Amino acid sequence: MNPNLNLLQPYPFERLRALFDGVPSAPTDARPLPEIKLSIGEPQHATPALIKHAIAGNLDGLAAYPSTPGIPAMRESIAAWIARRYEVPVPDVATQVLPVNGSREALFSFAQAMIDSGTPSPRVVCPNPFYQIYEGAALLAGATPTYLNTLQQYDFELDFDALPESTWHEVQLVYVCSPGNPTGKVKSLATWKKLFELSDRYDFVIASDECYSEIYFEEGKAPLGALSAAAQLGRADYRNLMMFSSLSKRSNVPGMRSGFVAGDAALIAKFLLYRTYHGSAMSPVVQKASIAAWNDEDHVVENRRLYTEKFAKLTPMISPHLPCKIPDAGFYLWAKTPGSDTDFARDLYHQQNVVVLPGSYLAREVGGLNPGAGFVRIALVPSLEDCLEAARRIELFCQSH
Repeated sequence: MNPNLNLLQPYPFERLRALFDGVPSAPTDARPLPEIKLSIGEPQHATPALIKHAIAGNLDGLAAYPSTPGIPAMRESIAAWIARRYEVPVPDVATQVLPVNGSREALFSFAQAMIDSGTPSPRVVCPNPFYQIYEGAALLAGATPTYLNTLQQYDFELDFDALPESTWHEVQLVYVCSPGNPTGKVKSLATWKKLFELSDRYDFVIASDECYSEIYFEEGKAPLGALSAAAQLGRADYRNLMMFSSLSKRSNVPGMRSGFVAGDAALIAKFLLYRTYHGSAMSPVVQKASIAAWNDEDHVVENRRLYTEKFAKLTPMISPHLPCKIPDAGFYLWAKTPGSDTDFARDLYHQQNVVVLPGSYLAREVGGLNPGAGFVRIALVPSLEDCLEAARRIELFCQSH
């Protein structure tokens, strides 16, 4: 048995279930309030019809084994989308783009391919709070997770100077998430410049998780991405950089498990070799549906409109009670609680049957501080009607306390 499995911590939603264990939800004299779940970042807007039609029209693809690099048309559609979205030259479809089964799977397996566990004290750096896959990927690759706190007083920026030079010498991989989970913070060009300089100095790989990149609130002002930043800074070869993207949130197809990685051709080649043995090729049916999704922007614009409306209506309702603001991008409110985040989440569930995620479950204690403590993550993924009802219940709960 791999002993590193014993190092894995319970997933945030397991901890949430334990927190609620034995706690009755929202009793009323008439009937229980229906549950409204704002805890998990699972898109709930309707899947576009064009994607469903593409799946239904390509079921013959089930009769063939898929290839790990995917069909050329799939890679071409991704490369064309990258060029349009990030205003960079079209990536080489043979060497700089690779389809993956959702960003989560790729973010995990990438560390297994990149980390040299035979070297002394390999480290993987990630933001704190963070997506727990980064930590699990590091541990199972034989590396030590190293956390950089992202704090409200510093506008949730990564403080690279918090790590001493001796630690940077041991770093082999850095995960960044932009727009961030849970804060929605988008990395600036200056931040990317500093990270690229560190990568050059200490020779580590950067994994840029951009699964929320297409949920923003003003058309024509898309968040800066890693590939754009690299191109603007004269790094057209994307050296030591891999960007991860997904259709799950952009196109409301989390069950399709479709995404891609793009960047440094040398890293792509090694990752492709790993994936060939790993057995992680994308179904031909999913590939054809993915082509339809990457080639269409109308449904993405409508998706953004729905989120923009929810943030515009809910933020003024919630922020007077739980200080928060509309994020740079993404679909989370990162809201300050008046006391313990776990007590708040438990009592809100008990009294109003609204489920939010304690911020402390998304972070680790570093330097005597858990940077997620005293916050809750509110995912505005249900319908506008359900989100408004949840906001009214949160208002009522906070007023009563």
